[in-house]
Amino acid sequence: MSNLPQLAPGPLMIDLAGCSLSELERERLRHPLVGGLILFARNYESPEQLAQLTAEVHSLRSPPLLIAIDHEGGRVQRCRNGFTRLPPMRRLGELWERQPAAATLAARRIGYVLAAELRACGVDLSFTPVLDLDWGRSAVIGDRAFHGDPLAVSELAAALVDGLHRAGMAACGKHFPGHGWVAADSHVDLPMDERPLPQMAPDLEPYRRLRLDAVMPAHVIYRLLDARPAGFSPFWIDMLRHELAFDGVIFSDDLSMAGASFAGGIVGRCTAAWRAGCDLLLVCNSPDAVGEVLAEWRPPADPRRARRIERLAPATEAIDRDALQRDPDYLAGVAAAGSLIA
Repeated sequence: MSNLPQLAPGPLMIDLAGCSLSELERERLRHPLVGGLILFARNYESPEQLAQLTAEVHSLRSPPLLIAIDHEGGRVQRCRNGFTRLPPMRRLGELWERQPAAATLAARRIGYVLAAELRACGVDLSFTPVLDLDWGRSAVIGDRAFHGDPLAVSELAAALVDGLHRAGMAACGKHFPGHGWVAADSHVDLPMDERPLPQMAPDLEPYRRLRLDAVMPAHVIYRLLDARPAGFSPFWIDMLRHELAFDGVIFSDDLSMAGASFAGGIVGRCTAAWRAGCDLLLVCNSPDAVGEVLAEWRPPADPRRARRIERLAPATEAIDRDALQRDPDYLAGVAAAGSLIA
């Protein structure tokens, strides 16, 4: 361990092409600008392969890189074979309408399963929960949202977060300040929300109520408040930091998405998100863009931001997969998930 590079987490989170590391990817993951790795379905074959991959990534430097994934349930679940199938969060919202106490208990149990299975394979963080309200307008959010009522979203998300925390995983709320109102998909477009701030109060309510470790802003422009998307907007980042007193990590959403095109090329996008106040910037699905950023971007060192990123690392040992099969909380969570799958 003493021979490992001792590097504070840098401000970039990058991705991989496949299920194992190339020499170029090893080199990039050791780069001082890199602070984390995000995994996709293309990086997953089996729990055993995933555990081997994450162990190698964690062995590259000290402290180990943060390894994250989008693993919400429903249609956004990157690891499937060998993992519990998780329901879309809307199923919890539908149960909440009939039996609120049962729904919050199920959310807590499912959060534990979600986090425990990932941690058993060496994944540190899932970008969950989705806190967007279901206004019935956004297909890209759709059943990823718990509900349209901010109280239901807050209560169910709080329970899910409690389950994540019990398994030793941090929670990342998204997509601040709310992606549920706009119809456009920020993966391929630049959505515009035309509402004034008072009409957005319901969307902001979960962020006021919840104890979150990280937040991901939306690639959405709230035109009456700022001409920039939220992840590039000092207005929204300042609201998080000051009005909402949030001191966790602020992730950018993927800067390769069409919703980030506002800021120009990839280096300009990184600069704009960094200056706005994002701590960890995602550059995904574009190896050439990663190479360009590593070669050309030179942000100033910021130890405070690095310390925030370090706090996302799990503080407890993961329970291995065999032991989970004897864990009554885990088994209850698997049963809860199964009961909500149509």
